[in-house]
Amino acid sequence: MQSLPVFLTLTGRPVILTGEGEAADAKRRLLERAGAHIVGEDDMDARIAIVSDGDEATVLRLRARGVLVNATDRPELCDFTLPAIVDRAPVLIAIGTGGASAGLAKALRQRLEAMLPVRLGALAEALFDARPAIRARWADAGARRRAIDAGLAPGGMIDPLQEDAASAVPLWLAGSGDRAASRLEAIRMTSGDPDDLTLRAARLLGEADRLYHSADVPAAILDRARADAVRIVADGPPDAPGEGLSLWLSLDALPPPRA
Repeated sequence: MQSLPVFLTLTGRPVILTGEGEAADAKRRLLERAGAHIVGEDDMDARIAIVSDGDEATVLRLRARGVLVNATDRPELCDFTLPAIVDRAPVLIAIGTGGASAGLAKALRQRLEAMLPVRLGALAEALFDARPAIRARWADAGARRRAIDAGLAPGGMIDPLQEDAASAVPLWLAGSGDRAASRLEAIRMTSGDPDDLTLRAARLLGEADRLYHSADVPAAILDRARADAVRIVADGPPDAPGEGLSLWLSLDALPPPRA
């Protein structure tokens, strides 16, 4: 990961925008949607700037003042980049390529736009409103997270890819909550390349509570799991893996080449 994705709250905050033309107009519209107060280069309170014409001299002046700068089409001058955005407020999905290809980011955004329901934001708001009820229903944090994971899973009662998922939240709360039973799943890999993971393996890594793994499983694979999933080096699958979803990850030796 070459940079850390963050979401900045810009409502009412000054943001410098320099340059003119279509690029500046596009950046202005984006900043206005985010609620920023757009100012010129001489505003000394601003700590963020977009140099829409990529002018190096302007970038250097602003950097000398400690301002973080985005320079359009000049990734080597950027302190931060602007992603392609899928907006299902309050859900935002940002797609960045580190300045490598805005066209690729745009193509991915268009794919996601077609895939994600318009009412995805309504689901987020319904879950936020239901937080007290969810906490009352599942007082234990682990049980709560597993119930939510099960409800949001493909085919679950509140599957986010279903257009009516927001209206299903009360039914999900009133029912069993789709709570999944504790279990241990084994993933045997023949490659240490995360791009070779099957769709099933990638999904399980994103859901697991803990990872039991042999010492030779590379960090690149483990990094595909949730950040809060427990990692445990082991010689073999555990007899008592614990509550929730546990995985046993092992890396098989590559088969010898054919003669």
